[in-house]
Amino acid sequence: MVWLGVDLGDARVGLALSDPELTLAHPAGNVRVFGDSFQALDDVIGVIEDESVERVVVGLPLQLDGTEGKSAKKARRWAANLARRMQDYIDAGECAVAQVPDIMLLDERLTTVSAHRQLNEAQISGRKHRPVVDQQSAVVILQSALDANE
Repeated sequence: MVWLGVDLGDARVGLALSDPELTLAHPAGNVRVFGDSFQALDDVIGVIEDESVERVVVGLPLQLDGTEGKSAKKARRWAANLARRMQDYIDAGECAVAQVPDIMLLDERLTTVSAHRQLNEAQISGRKHRPVVDQQSAVVILQSALDANE
């Protein structure tokens, strides 16, 4: 069993995968987001197929007071679109998996701060953070879900 963590950024969707034992999350790259958000969904569906993902954990960027703003609503729409698009592919026989994996939303307040801190601790300089911070945030999101699952 493998889980996929997703951090939605404006320019990139950061991805992280778990190990099969569901104990550790590791970076799995980024998906570039251009004008066509469906291409990003298709790229994520490709990862789900390739890795036989059973659960997708999407970061829900709540505001510090716990309420939902525009970004959280966008994450909810993105997760729903992922499920719909994947189901359409399954129904059309164009998907390598038999069912849409469980998609859950996880409060991701301060994950970007944690990701930057981890990158600093790994001695990755500040200007090199931009291309990897989304996937490191996805690691933080997924690791939180894995830890809560124990």
